[in-house]
Amino acid sequence: MSHYTIHPIVLGTKVFDKGMMTYQHGYGTPFTIPIYAWLIKGASKNILVDTGEAHPVVSEDRERAIGGKIYTFEEGLAKHGLKPEDIDIVLHTHLHSDHCENDYKCTNAKFYVHEKELHNIHNPHPLDFRYLEDHIEEIEANGQIVVLKTDIEILPGIRMVRTPAHTRGGMSVIVDTAVGSFMICGFCTILENLYPPAEVKAMEMEVIPPGTNTNAKKAYNILVRAKTMADYLLPLHEPKYAAVEQIPANIEEAAIKREAVAVPS
Repeated sequence: MSHYTIHPIVLGTKVFDKGMMTYQHGYGTPFTIPIYAWLIKGASKNILVDTGEAHPVVSEDRERAIGGKIYTFEEGLAKHGLKPEDIDIVLHTHLHSDHCENDYKCTNAKFYVHEKELHNIHNPHPLDFRYLEDHIEEIEANGQIVVLKTDIEILPGIRMVRTPAHTRGGMSVIVDTAVGSFMICGFCTILENLYPPAEVKAMEMEVIPPGTNTNAKKAYNILVRAKTMADYLLPLHEPKYAAVEQIPANIEEAAIKREAVAVPS
């Protein structure tokens, strides 16, 4: 079995109302989320999940809020001895701008993207203001995009599965490690979405859908199902990983063991 490691790299932040993450909960609470690229090590190729923001705001306040350092794309890769042109594969969870702004810098990479994300970025609904096709025009023109229609194994022990809770073409990435499988969730959430506080559980809710979702009830069901698909879950914007250099390592601090839950029909 292939055993990989996952390395979160903070490539930006957003400061907004917490309810943008936790549907129907947390409104009025200021919240800062990190924007990550996730470097997967252990393969013969250099693999990233998403590419983050091109021009991140770097400030002491924001770094204090997430508990970690914010990097430019080049700085974040340099920590691992890499340059943008060294990236061989980019696995896109989705194509909202904060997940793909550095794509054009990865001149030698193949980009794995679900077909519904490509449709959405070229034909966005007015509500889908997070899509901006400028970010992928160059890699598209260069023939660097691999269009996905189904779940796929990228390499032994690394697979992409469709989880359209946040966007119609959202893909999660499941990575096998020495201690079990980790899912880099393809929907924009924090740990609280997947493991709600007691007051939410008291309402007989197992999860909280993403604040931005394709359909709240369907998103709820997808999040519940996701908790059965891997041993550990890594929500896409959880601040707890901003100071984590490698996963698995200090797993109890970096992720939460899946719970046995019923999957709604």
